[in-house]
Amino acid sequence: MKVVVLDRDGVINQDSDNYIKSADEWLPIDGSIDSIAALSKSGYKVVVATNQSGIGRNLFDEDTLAQIHHKLYSMVEESGGLLDGIFYCPHTPEQHCLCRKPGTGLLEQIETAFSCSLAGSYFVGDSYKDVQAALAFGCKPILVRTGKGTATEKRIRQEGLLDIPVYDNLAAAVEQKLVIDV
Repeated sequence: MKVVVLDRDGVINQDSDNYIKSADEWLPIDGSIDSIAALSKSGYKVVVATNQSGIGRNLFDEDTLAQIHHKLYSMVEESGGLLDGIFYCPHTPEQHCLCRKPGTGLLEQIETAFSCSLAGSYFVGDSYKDVQAALAFGCKPILVRTGKGTATEKRIRQEGLLDIPVYDNLAAAVEQKLVIDV
Protein backbone atom coordinates (compact mmCIF):
# COMPACT_ATOMS: atom_id res chain seq x y z
CA MET A 1 0.00 0.00 0.00
CA LYS A 2 1.37 3.40 -1.00
CA VAL A 3 0.61 6.11 1.55
CA VAL A 4 1.49 9.79 1.48
CA VAL A 5 1.14 11.91 4.62
CA LEU A 6 0.41 15.61 4.31
CA ASP A 7 0.55 18.34 6.88
CA ARG A 8 -2.50 20.62 6.62
CA ASP A 9 -1.85 24.30 7.44
CA GLY A 10 0.78 25.74 5.13
CA VAL A 11 0.74 22.71 2.81
CA ILE A 12 -2.90 22.26 1.77
CA ASN A 13 -4.32 25.57 2.95
CA GLN A 14 -3.12 29.05 3.76
CA ASP A 15 -1.61 29.21 7.23
CA SER A 16 -2.16 31.95 9.81
CA ASP A 17 -0.26 32.92 12.94
CA ASN A 18 -3.74 33.60 14.38
CA TYR A 19 -4.87 30.01 13.60
CA ILE A 20 -7.52 28.86 11.16
CA LYS A 21 -10.63 29.12 13.33
CA SER A 22 -13.50 28.54 10.90
CA ALA A 23 -14.38 26.93 7.60
CA ASP A 24 -14.57 30.43 6.09
CA GLU A 25 -10.96 31.11 7.12
CA TRP A 26 -9.82 27.81 5.61
CA LEU A 27 -8.56 28.67 2.11
CA PRO A 28 -6.74 26.13 -0.05
CA ILE A 29 -3.38 26.97 -1.57
CA ASP A 30 -3.60 27.09 -5.37
CA GLY A 31 -3.28 23.61 -6.82
CA SER A 32 -3.33 21.75 -3.52
CA ILE A 33 -6.79 20.22 -3.85
CA ASP A 34 -6.14 19.02 -7.41
CA SER A 35 -2.81 17.62 -6.21
CA ILE A 36 -4.50 15.54 -3.52
CA ALA A 37 -6.94 14.27 -6.15
CA ALA A 38 -4.00 13.41 -8.45
CA LEU A 39 -2.29 11.46 -5.67
CA SER A 40 -5.49 9.57 -4.98
CA LYS A 41 -5.99 8.77 -8.66
CA SER A 42 -2.35 7.60 -8.84
CA GLY A 43 -3.01 4.92 -6.25
CA TYR A 44 -1.86 6.61 -3.06
CA LYS A 45 -3.79 6.56 0.18
CA VAL A 46 -3.66 10.22 1.17
CA VAL A 47 -3.82 11.11 4.85
CA VAL A 48 -3.36 14.32 6.79
CA ALA A 49 -1.43 14.61 10.07
CA THR A 50 -1.96 18.01 11.64
CA ASN A 51 -1.34 19.79 14.93
CA GLN A 52 -4.49 21.69 15.91
CA SER A 53 -3.60 23.30 19.22
CA GLY A 54 -6.29 25.93 18.61
CA ILE A 55 -8.64 23.42 20.24
CA GLY A 56 -6.47 23.22 23.36
CA ARG A 57 -6.18 27.01 23.35
CA ASN A 58 -10.01 27.30 23.19
CA LEU A 59 -9.85 29.25 19.92
CA PHE A 60 -12.27 26.83 18.25
CA ASP A 61 -13.94 23.53 19.12
CA GLU A 62 -14.05 20.03 17.65
CA ASP A 63 -17.32 20.80 15.81
CA THR A 64 -15.66 23.72 14.03
CA LEU A 65 -12.68 21.54 13.16
CA ALA A 66 -15.09 18.94 11.74
CA GLN A 67 -16.66 21.66 9.55
CA ILE A 68 -13.22 22.68 8.28
CA HIS A 69 -12.34 19.08 7.51
CA HIS A 70 -15.69 18.47 5.84
CA LYS A 71 -14.88 21.39 3.52
CA LEU A 72 -11.51 19.80 2.70
CA TYR A 73 -12.99 16.35 2.08
CA SER A 74 -15.72 17.83 -0.13
CA MET A 75 -13.31 19.87 -2.23
CA VAL A 76 -11.08 16.85 -2.85
CA GLU A 77 -14.10 14.75 -3.84
CA GLU A 78 -15.29 17.52 -6.20
CA SER A 79 -11.86 17.30 -7.87
CA GLY A 80 -12.32 13.57 -8.39
CA GLY A 81 -10.10 12.37 -5.58
CA LEU A 82 -10.36 10.82 -2.16
CA LEU A 83 -8.79 11.93 1.08
CA ASP A 84 -8.48 8.76 3.14
CA GLY A 85 -8.21 10.30 6.59
CA ILE A 86 -7.35 13.26 8.77
CA PHE A 87 -5.51 12.69 12.03
CA TYR A 88 -5.06 15.62 14.38
CA CYS A 89 -3.56 16.55 17.71
CA PRO A 90 -5.74 18.94 19.75
CA HIS A 91 -3.12 19.52 22.46
CA THR A 92 -0.98 22.54 23.23
CA PRO A 93 2.82 22.20 23.40
CA GLU A 94 2.62 22.58 27.18
CA GLN A 95 0.64 19.34 27.46
CA HIS A 96 3.64 17.31 26.26
CA CYS A 97 1.48 14.69 24.52
CA LEU A 98 2.83 11.99 22.24
CA CYS A 99 0.67 12.90 19.24
CA ARG A 100 1.82 16.49 18.71
CA LYS A 101 4.43 16.74 15.97
CA PRO A 102 7.39 16.43 16.14
CA GLY A 103 6.15 13.47 18.16
CA THR A 104 5.10 10.46 16.12
CA GLY A 105 1.78 9.59 17.74
CA LEU A 106 -0.27 10.73 14.74
CA LEU A 107 1.85 8.55 12.45
CA GLU A 108 1.32 5.60 14.78
CA GLN A 109 -2.44 6.26 14.64
CA ILE A 110 -2.32 6.22 10.83
CA GLU A 111 -0.47 2.90 10.80
CA THR A 112 -3.02 1.38 13.17
CA ALA A 113 -6.03 2.73 11.24
CA PHE A 114 -4.78 1.45 7.88
CA SER A 115 -2.89 -1.65 9.08
CA CYS A 116 0.20 -0.50 7.23
CA SER A 117 3.74 0.65 7.76
CA LEU A 118 4.65 4.24 6.96
CA ALA A 119 8.37 3.47 6.83
CA GLY A 120 9.58 4.82 3.50
CA SER A 121 6.36 6.74 2.82
CA TYR A 122 6.45 10.37 1.79
CA PHE A 123 5.57 13.03 4.36
CA VAL A 124 4.99 16.49 2.88
CA GLY A 125 5.26 19.38 5.31
CA ASP A 126 6.23 23.01 5.68
CA SER A 127 7.55 23.10 9.24
CA TYR A 128 10.62 21.82 11.00
CA LYS A 129 8.32 19.75 13.22
CA ASP A 130 7.04 17.95 10.11
CA VAL A 131 10.60 17.15 9.02
CA GLN A 132 11.49 15.93 12.51
CA ALA A 133 8.43 13.68 12.75
CA ALA A 134 9.04 12.24 9.28
CA LEU A 135 12.69 11.46 9.99
CA ALA A 136 11.95 10.01 13.45
CA PHE A 137 9.37 7.64 11.96
CA GLY A 138 11.38 6.53 8.93
CA CYS A 139 9.31 8.49 6.41
CA LYS A 140 10.77 10.40 3.46
CA PRO A 141 10.30 14.10 4.20
CA ILE A 142 9.44 16.52 1.42
CA LEU A 143 9.42 20.22 2.23
CA VAL A 144 7.25 22.82 0.53
CA ARG A 145 8.04 26.54 0.63
CA THR A 146 4.45 27.55 1.34
CA GLY A 147 3.44 28.33 4.93
CA LYS A 148 6.55 28.17 7.10
CA GLY A 149 8.51 26.34 4.41
CA THR A 150 10.94 29.08 3.39
CA ALA A 151 12.17 29.53 6.96
CA THR A 152 12.27 25.75 7.43
CA GLU A 153 14.31 25.33 4.26
CA LYS A 154 16.93 27.72 5.60
CA ARG A 155 17.05 25.83 8.89
CA ILE A 156 17.40 22.36 7.38
CA ARG A 157 20.16 23.59 5.05
CA GLN A 158 22.03 25.12 8.00
CA GLU A 159 21.75 21.77 9.77
CA GLY A 160 23.14 19.91 6.77
CA LEU A 161 19.92 18.11 5.82
CA LEU A 162 20.73 18.55 2.14
CA ASP A 163 19.00 15.42 0.85
CA ILE A 164 15.47 16.58 1.70
CA PRO A 165 13.73 17.62 -1.52
CA VAL A 166 12.19 21.10 -1.50
CA TYR A 167 9.42 22.31 -3.82
CA ASP A 168 7.57 25.59 -4.15
CA ASN A 169 4.22 24.03 -3.15
CA LEU A 170 2.31 20.78 -2.96
CA ALA A 171 1.36 20.94 -6.63
CA ALA A 172 5.02 21.14 -7.66
CA ALA A 173 5.98 18.30 -5.32
CA VAL A 174 3.25 16.05 -6.66
CA GLU A 175 3.98 16.89 -10.28
CA GLN A 176 7.75 16.61 -10.03
CA LYS A 177 8.25 13.92 -7.39
CA LEU A 178 5.32 11.90 -6.19
CA VAL A 179 3.33 11.01 -9.30
CA ILE A 180 6.54 10.03 -11.11
CA ASP A 181 7.26 7.47 -8.38
CA VAL A 182 3.95 5.62 -8.87
